[in-house]
Amino acid sequence: MAGTTIVITSGKGGVGKTTSVANLGTALALRGRSVVLIDADIGLRNLDVVMGLENRIVYNLVDIIEGRCRLEQAMIRDRKLNTLFLIPAAQTREKDAVHPEQMKELCEKLEQNFDYILVDCPAGIERGFRNAVAGAQKAIIVTTPEVSAIRDADRVIGLLEAELMKDINLIINRLNHKMVKRGDMMSTEDICSLLAVPLIGVIPESEEVVISTNRGIPLVHDKRSDIANAFKRIASRLEGEEIPIPTEIPGDSGILSKFKKLIWSS
Repeated sequence: MAGTTIVITSGKGGVGKTTSVANLGTALALRGRSVVLIDADIGLRNLDVVMGLENRIVYNLVDIIEGRCRLEQAMIRDRKLNTLFLIPAAQTREKDAVHPEQMKELCEKLEQNFDYILVDCPAGIERGFRNAVAGAQKAIIVTTPEVSAIRDADRVIGLLEAELMKDINLIINRLNHKMVKRGDMMSTEDICSLLAVPLIGVIPESEEVVISTNRGIPLVHDKRSDIANAFKRIASRLEGEEIPIPTEIPGDSGILSKFKKLIWSS
């Protein structure tokens, strides 16, 4: 049975997309799945740092595409999990160094031997975005509960649908339940109604993520962490398990609650 390629994308940078790729890929590997993470953000690679693998890089994605190495030579095995691998991005090349047809061919080859291929898509909607999504059958949009991030996510969803991508899910990152209850942050329900794609998980706001990123160890390894458990539940849902997503009660009195519709329609 062939594997599945999933592109993890967002409309804007800084919403936790790369962190989500690292933790979701690790969570799937912890379930016994074989996983390859592809950093498609050519020129601005970060996934290797989040995974703590930056010192092991010899070859990169562009080296594979241009035939300077075999696929296996560029794949870096995770330090903790034998079924988790990383293909890093090239740091000194332009985003058009890889074409959509080449990315599609690479993903198809990986699907023959791995359960999941997760593609870390560059933020925005330029050439790098189109290259990254070319080989994917599914997409996960990562957004934060900010008007600008949600607007940009909505634009990306439209582009994915234009590319005939039918399986699109949503991760809401850095949700602060106290702010939601005060009405100063959009609720899960607000965001889902605006973006109109299925919600696959909610990640609460926490400084734990910053600490784990700086250490180069995905937080999902910490069994005591609520964030880790949230990513593990997303991995379970991705594999078809029906696990309820906790919802919060949206507030009514905050300024954001009063004006969010006006902001969105402007």
